[in-house]
Amino acid sequence: MYKVFVNNTPIILSTKKSIEDYQTIPIKEADFSTIIRDILNKEAMHEEARYHLYHKKEDRLIEHLYTKLPVVVAGGGKVYNAQKEILFIKRNGKWDLPKGKVEKKEDTETAAIREVEEETGVMGLEITKFLYRSFHVFKRNGEFRLKVTYWFEMKTDYEGELVPQKEEGITKVKWKNTKKAKKALQDSYANIKLLFSHDYLS
Repeated sequence: MYKVFVNNTPIILSTKKSIEDYQTIPIKEADFSTIIRDILNKEAMHEEARYHLYHKKEDRLIEHLYTKLPVVVAGGGKVYNAQKEILFIKRNGKWDLPKGKVEKKEDTETAAIREVEEETGVMGLEITKFLYRSFHVFKRNGEFRLKVTYWFEMKTDYEGELVPQKEEGITKVKWKNTKKAKKALQDSYANIKLLFSHDYLS
């Protein structure tokens, strides 16, 4: 199962023929622009849109998804320091984790490390494991696009200054312990919250 987020509303992709209380559409037939607009309209009216896109083969779900919208690939990091604190950034008024677009001839691991360094000033990063791919829809130049972010767990012994990349709209960079991280997640995004749950393992 996969979740494609439009703001905080997930579109469910799965091999199940139906999910209770969800409108099921074969993914081959799904008009993403129509679905996205319906979700945004319902959100504006404080209503909930529930869409489930189906294909009997799991690998075909992603194949078809990538044909529906222009795809932007990104890399990001869930970074721990020596005190087991997690690195957060504040962007557009919400707590987030550092991430950014993969450049040409760059792999996702390299991009993830580079973006964390650029957005936070943290150095000495080492990837410890791949976490999962998140999917969310955004709009640029009047066009809906699909951002696919490859998330990596990282560690560092860096104890230097934290420097928010202001030209990217980042206003704060903070190390947060478990208690403060939970509080920050209350003012974050649904696809970031997944990184702190076990949903991405299902």
